[in-house]
Amino acid sequence: MSSSNPIEYIEIKTPPKEGHKIRITGEGLDGLYFRQARPGELVTLTGEGGGEFRGRILSINSREAWVFVFKFLTPPTESPAKIILLQALPDRERMELIIQKATELGVYSIVPFKSRRSISLAERERKQPKAHRWQSIAIKAAKQSRRGRVPLLEPYCDFSEVLEYAGGSDLKVILWERGNKNPLRDVLRPKENYGQVTLMVGPEGGFDPEEIRSAEERGFIPVTLGQRILRTETAAILLVGILQYELGDLG
Repeated sequence: MSSSNPIEYIEIKTPPKEGHKIRITGEGLDGLYFRQARPGELVTLTGEGGGEFRGRILSINSREAWVFVFKFLTPPTESPAKIILLQALPDRERMELIIQKATELGVYSIVPFKSRRSISLAERERKQPKAHRWQSIAIKAAKQSRRGRVPLLEPYCDFSEVLEYAGGSDLKVILWERGNKNPLRDVLRPKENYGQVTLMVGPEGGFDPEEIRSAEERGFIPVTLGQRILRTETAAILLVGILQYELGDLG
């Protein structure tokens, strides 16, 4: 399965120059609308040949947008690796927090899924009908963190389906607090130049051993973050943060 979407980036084909106005149409304009952009708003844009820059929206309508370019960004705002977060659906407001913080930390996409011990989307929606807000939360977090890309919230799916999202990843890890497991630092430090990484985080009750076996058969490595048992939202945010630090995206 793919997390690509043509409107996640606001990509500009005309080479931008600092201090100049640029006209945006087509997919770039779609990207601005996807982000719910408004006149006066600051945006991070991506050039067709690479590189990112900051601009201020001067005007926008259904045909075109005009943006004033005022700063090139070095280094870019995006992580050197595509990080896919597979998150077992938690209850209450925890999914909203995970989406917000994972977006700020630079994930590429987020996939909510049903594991044996997690709440289902139908059960959660009966208590708090908020799944429709998830992409909006990612958009707002991307704006706040000045990212050049909005992570895509993939459709909710079951455990067997979610494993398909890891195809093509250079590293696949699944958090597990029981059984034979590796400290995360031992898995990460011998590796370099990850192009795509998939992280899998379970519910409060953890994964079922059979789910772990299924994940291992698909190339996932069970890892631990230490001796303390963390809430699922803490584990997800910490896991992404540690990985980004090791990749050189933080600090």
